[in-house]
Amino acid sequence: MTCIDIDHLKTWIGRTDEASELLTPDLVHRYRVVTDAPDSDHTPRLVHLCIAPPAAANDALGEDGHPARGGFLPPVPLPNRMWAGGEMTFHRELTAGQTVTRHSTIEDVTLKEGRTGALCFVTVRHRISDEDGEAIEERQDIVYRGKPGTPPPRPAAEAGAHRETVRADSVVLFRYSAITFNGHRIHYDQPYVTQVEGYPGLIVHGPLQATWLCHLAERLKGRPPSTFRFRSLGPLFDVDTVTLNATEDRDTLRLWTAADTGPVAMDATATWS
Repeated sequence: MTCIDIDHLKTWIGRTDEASELLTPDLVHRYRVVTDAPDSDHTPRLVHLCIAPPAAANDALGEDGHPARGGFLPPVPLPNRMWAGGEMTFHRELTAGQTVTRHSTIEDVTLKEGRTGALCFVTVRHRISDEDGEAIEERQDIVYRGKPGTPPPRPAAEAGAHRETVRADSVVLFRYSAITFNGHRIHYDQPYVTQVEGYPGLIVHGPLQATWLCHLAERLKGRPPSTFRFRSLGPLFDVDTVTLNATEDRDTLRLWTAADTGPVAMDATATWS
């Protein structure tokens, strides 16, 4: 049984980090083609997830391909790390050709007990600005957990009023890992993810699922949302047929991803002010 010193981990609350990168038109173009972003004359939503990612040296990486723990993020002694969800508020679009800065703060660290053991949640607040000022506020929820057990059965997801299938194979996952500089092996290393992590296939990135849903919301409404909230409920794999779904309620869209006959994997809400 893993012993977690939550008081020690809470000393990370308040730690900050800042990174900047030029948002080039070439990066915006690569992001559009990899994520199937809607055709528009504005910088697409969630492209900021490609900006100034952590760039650890090779000898500073953990077995899973992520930077070793204990830097900006607390050294949670649980083997699996996942993007559990979050919320984004868009004040305006980022401007291609400008330098974008991400200022990040550890906002909270909490310990809970889940069905398969301890769960440690780390909440990070990001503020993303370019040369014209702040553009995006983001709350990111990261969860650390033990090795996955057999999850209890959940009902199959309903089909949304709007439903489409998206390509989520190993090529797409590799390309998304590349533009976000994500070295996590669960997204491209099939022997590792099946033999070490114990999953049936490569895992579809949580941020990529969120991106697909945010793009779907824009296509359905004809303009990008001002607020986007989402939470991950379960994994999707490259062996799945992945669907995007949406149901409209006035100026709000409820959106979700699912395998073709599986339960909801990510649930999201998009709103327009």
